[in-house]
Amino acid sequence: MLEVFGRRPYLMLLGLAVALLIAPFLQLSDYVLHILTLFLIFGVFASGWNLTLGILGLKTLGHHAFFAIGAYISAIVAYYGGVSPWLTIWIGALVASAAGVLIGFPILRIRSMPHVAIVTLAFAEIVRLIFSNLKDITRGELGFWGIPPFEPITLGDTTLRFGIGNAIGSYALAAVIFVGVHLALLALLTSRPGLTFLAIRDSEAAAESLGIRLSVWKLVAFSVSAAVVGLSGGVYAHYMMILTPISVAGPEMLITLLAMIIVGGVGRFFGPLLGALLLTVLSELLREFGDFRMLLYGAVIIAFVFAAPQGLAGLKLPRLRDRAAAKRDRTA
Repeated sequence: MLEVFGRRPYLMLLGLAVALLIAPFLQLSDYVLHILTLFLIFGVFASGWNLTLGILGLKTLGHHAFFAIGAYISAIVAYYGGVSPWLTIWIGALVASAAGVLIGFPILRIRSMPHVAIVTLAFAEIVRLIFSNLKDITRGELGFWGIPPFEPITLGDTTLRFGIGNAIGSYALAAVIFVGVHLALLALLTSRPGLTFLAIRDSEAAAESLGIRLSVWKLVAFSVSAAVVGLSGGVYAHYMMILTPISVAGPEMLITLLAMIIVGGVGRFFGPLLGALLLTVLSELLREFGDFRMLLYGAVIIAFVFAAPQGLAGLKLPRLRDRAAAKRDRTA
């Protein structure tokens, strides 16, 4: 448990929430707030994926399909149905969750992890092709634009507006969803279901011998994971206000989010958050290198994997008390 959540995880989450609350008062530029908003959205995505990849131990490679489903379903219902995005993001999450259960059934019959990875990757490609070919609805790779942003909220004398051109409101919304989702995930994973997921990851045979129904719990994990990722996709759609199948369900999205989880620490609750923050910022810093951007991006990821194979969250930093003890030993 300590390895997965660290010491005092609720206190750490509270500290993160306070840092997010303070950030808008630091007179940050709209560009910096945009980067932080993307980090918050991708942080939710990475944590949702980590639920099956790291916590449950299923080597899935198709979670960007649920991101695309949540994004497109929310955008389509809001655009064509005139439904408020405040409601459609939950519809997108629900449809993504149903898709997670649908793809979960055949996965449960597969014992080979490489085959699980291939099946989920193929599922993601099918989803991308579906949205690409529904040109009358999604406009395919030309881009689904005109997606409505969240309706403004008035708080006293202040009106918060959302969308790509409204940095403060978009950041505040992403921060609230980020903290809310991670609080819910932390409560889930530190309770009996979370212990069950960890037991399945450590040994399926031992978990089954204790009466744990593997198929049921795996479907529950897949459903929750897909819902969280779908929710992040819905928020992303109404923030960016334009979608293309390749941008939300293409290989670059897969590699980027998988790298966030690996660099941050697979199977560690706060690992994907560290990875999302580092790589979101790094991706923007490398834009000035043009065609060499992805080459340098990959080189940095490889360097981190070699330097910290257990991820940033797995680094053993010496505690102050241990440093003081070592210093006393040297002077003795």
